Amino acid sequence: MPLFRLSLLLFVLFLAGPATAAPARPSVTDIRLDEQGLTTSVVLDLSAPVEYRLFTLANPYRIVLDFPQLDFKVGPNRAPGGVGVISALRWGLFTPGTSRLVFDVGGPVGVSRIERLPAAGPLPARLAIDLAPVTAAQFDKTMKAGPVVSSALMAAAIPTPAPPPALPAQPSRPKANAKPIIVIDAGHGGIDPGTIGASGTLEKNITLATARQLRRQLEASGHYKVVMTRDSDVYVPLRDRIAIARAAHGDMFISLHADAYDAATLRGASIYTLSEDASDAEAAALAAKENKSDVIAGVDLSQESSTVSSILIDLAQRETKNRSVQFAGLLVGALKNDTQVLRNAHRFAGFVVLKAPDIPSVLIELGYLSSKADEGLLTTAAHRSKIAKDILQAVDGYFDWQAHLKRS
Repeated sequence: MPLFRLSLLLFVLFLAGPATAAPARPSVTDIRLDEQGLTTSVVLDLSAPVEYRLFTLANPYRIVLDFPQLDFKVGPNRAPGGVGVISALRWGLFTPGTSRLVFDVGGPVGVSRIERLPAAGPLPARLAIDLAPVTAAQFDKTMKAGPVVSSALMAAAIPTPAPPPALPAQPSRPKANAKPIIVIDAGHGGIDPGTIGASGTLEKNITLATARQLRRQLEASGHYKVVMTRDSDVYVPLRDRIAIARAAHGDMFISLHADAYDAATLRGASIYTLSEDASDAEAAALAAKENKSDVIAGVDLSQESSTVSSILIDLAQRETKNRSVQFAGLLVGALKNDTQVLRNAHRFAGFVVLKAPDIPSVLIELGYLSSKADEGLLTTAAHRSKIAKDILQAVDGYFDWQAHLKRS
């Protein structure tokens, strides 16, 4: 480079000064709970002051705090709680740009104080909340009054979520020679971590990592187009997962999960298809737990539209259920190649995410995070790659079967 050009470049860089790094997000560095008589105090230690919006929900009773997106640096994002009126608390990303903290409370509870405290000496900036029991009538009045915000700017900074939209009617199908569309649903996410494994592994991380591996293998085959219900650590309501699949004209819906069980020796994968009558008590309990995802995330379900409710409640069409069962059988056979599966591995339960009436849908439990053996395997990329390969084999077999039916 000529000396003049080099000198000019150095001069320009000198004038520009050092690159300015993006400001770090505020973080919650500690959450402390304390019981004093009838009052339960919560203190959030913060790296910097934050804005907030607080509101309450019933059925079940919850206190919800929303913030502009911040980091929680306080360990696993599901804490036991069990102090005073608080039975449990959860935190995490609710939507892009919004973080959420949810307090489960055992009955009607009011907020007697919420105060932002500045840093002082060795103490960091803090947010202090006092909770105390109230009557059901007082709770209902507070809930109807709407959110409490830290400033007039909060309505714009964290807009109040709109009522859930009605599911769209399924648009016309793509051309017959188009690639089949596979919708991959990584279970849980954001504020909803799902199961926490024996060594602290979060289900939401396992399902997302497996979903990304499955997407890579499906797309690499050249035969399929893939749509993800989530591709980051973000919470997606159950009804929205169905809406995403239907709006994408999905030809198949695969929901990935990893459960836990009281007996740490139980391990192996299983596949679920839709039935209002669960195949056994364990399947019924699992479906009931998974269907509470929206409650866990602090979502108000009281305004659920009749259209959405009918989609969530109605049985899938008989033809769709039959196709789901066929695919589940292929999955069981393929997964046996590389992983342990449960005895009677194909099971039936009333999972909300399987209730799209026109898309063959399965829910795959990749294994039990309560089993150290399963947890160890699922945390390795090599094992997740094998599972994705087996699922691809079953997907190929399913569409070969569909093509044979069309020819016959």
